[in-house]
Amino acid sequence: MKTYSCETHINHALDMLVAETKEFPIMEQLSEDEKLSTKCSYCEEQATYVVSSK
Repeated sequence: MKTYSCETHINHALDMLVAETKEFPIMEQLSEDEKLSTKCSYCEEQATYVVSSK
C-alpha cells in the first residue's frame, strides 16, 4: 500500500495505513521532481510525503 500526502494530511495518512495494514508505516519525503507531478491522495494539493508499508 502506498499513499501520497501533503503536509496537512500526513497524520491522517499514517493513521489510515496503520489501521488498514496493522504494520508500522514508512514515511519518506518526495524528491523535488516527484513533488511536481504528484497530488495528495486526500486533496488536490501537491504531495510532500509518500507513506507505505513494507
